[in-house]
Amino acid sequence: IARAKEMLLSTTVFNATTAELLSHHQVELKQEFPKEGWVEQDPKEILNSVYECVEKTCEKMKELNIDITNIRAIGVTNQRETTVVWDKTTGEPLYNAIVWLDLRTQTTVDHLLKRIPGKNKTFSKFKTGLPLSTYFSAVKLRWLLDNVEEIKKAVEDGRAMFGTIDSWLIWSLTGGKNGGIHCTDVTNASRTMLFNIHSLEWDPELCKFFEIPMEILPNVRSSSEIYGVMESGALTGVPISGCLGDQHAALVGQMCFQDGQAKNTYGTGCFLLCNTGQKSVFSEHGLLTTIAYKMGKDKPAFYALEGSVAIAGAVVRWLRDNLGIANSSLEVEKLAAEVGTSYGCYFVPAFSGLYAPYWEPSARGIICGLTQFTNKNHIAFAALEAVCFQTREILDAMNKDCGIPLSQLQVDGGMTTNKILMQLQSDILCIPVVKPSMAETTALGAAMAAGAAEGVEVWSLNPRDLTAVTWERFEPQINPEESEYRYGRWKKAVMKSMGWEASESDSSIFSSLPFSVFIMSSMLMLIGAKYLSG
Repeated sequence: IARAKEMLLSTTVFNATTAELLSHHQVELKQEFPKEGWVEQDPKEILNSVYECVEKTCEKMKELNIDITNIRAIGVTNQRETTVVWDKTTGEPLYNAIVWLDLRTQTTVDHLLKRIPGKNKTFSKFKTGLPLSTYFSAVKLRWLLDNVEEIKKAVEDGRAMFGTIDSWLIWSLTGGKNGGIHCTDVTNASRTMLFNIHSLEWDPELCKFFEIPMEILPNVRSSSEIYGVMESGALTGVPISGCLGDQHAALVGQMCFQDGQAKNTYGTGCFLLCNTGQKSVFSEHGLLTTIAYKMGKDKPAFYALEGSVAIAGAVVRWLRDNLGIANSSLEVEKLAAEVGTSYGCYFVPAFSGLYAPYWEPSARGIICGLTQFTNKNHIAFAALEAVCFQTREILDAMNKDCGIPLSQLQVDGGMTTNKILMQLQSDILCIPVVKPSMAETTALGAAMAAGAAEGVEVWSLNPRDLTAVTWERFEPQINPEESEYRYGRWKKAVMKSMGWEASESDSSIFSSLPFSVFIMSSMLMLIGAKYLSG
């Protein structure tokens, strides 16, 4: 399983009968920050890391006396929305991948809004389930077409291909410029703002609105079918037969196949998805409607409501790398555990604005409620609390939209190893938090999709057949009144984080005035003030 995340890329091998993890290798990926708010990655580094991870994993399997010819299928799960454009004749990327939380496209969003009657950000909600935002691929692709001459020329010459990371990897692994398969699955397509989640096709009207040529888009397939085979390396000839966006893969890996089941993944960001079955539910409370999965060419699509938080695990890295108050994520946990309280300190990590349920790009991070007594321990605790409060906001919105409150929350992701965080989450939600023993549920979901595909069929999707997965449960340990009080204070802090950055359309009137007019108006105001004071 090739798993391309923001900071890590890993391959994981599972036993198809028990879901037991057999072998694993991961490498760290670099992120580039060319300007403030810009986040990029090198697509070639991602691809080369896949090859490296596959080879290293196969070596480890041989050391364990496991025959790699028993590997029956490969699944891919990836960071969604991240946008790549490459040249199909050379196989080379034409620009770095623009990562999902990149903010450079805010001006592009402002320009697009001017073309929409009433500047309605939710103009495509009932087609795509998404609001107009810097988050989604269509806006990133529009920016690339407007600003990168090499891409503009490649489109004109018919050489350009667009895709999210899954498309780039599958095309490259199945032959690249020598007949690679240019495809994506419905879950990744549903995060572009170009895909109609009802017809399950690219939408011509939306492509026309964003001025995206449809011939550069990948073919859309189900999440579980044979797309092609590996054309090089230790796994040459093995079919690639599973593809899911990372959050959708985690939903499958958590076996949330029933209407109303939900999971929350704690990674760089935080992503809560609730399965709504074969019907799409449109939120009135700031959540997204997305495709959960489609487990076969002839199988129905299932839908989900999703709440996205931009900064979760990233806030711990920020404390470590930017403030230097800890040397590791484990040390942040220890600092928080030493005090067991934020002592009235609240941290809103809106480094990239606020995502669900606010969708407020003008927000920026704040720490408030500081006193002379506040120290780094309290700030560490407040940072962990912030992750939990953001999840509470999404869960509240989800409960309102679904009408039936969740009785427990299933969790996964790297941050779930932090027991302080998991207990805090249960306390703030006032419901149990349930964590699987299998930490790699995202990779597990991609493995399940690959193994269950027609023509492979080595994996049962019946939860009763997976005997290796056990659960750890965290119960609330504070009374609901205290939880509500702390949550209320958090909401107050969120309100104070908004409006720090003005969008182009919100700029001050003085920014559009000629300098001489500004000086003259300032002099008149000064004279008027002197007159009134006299």
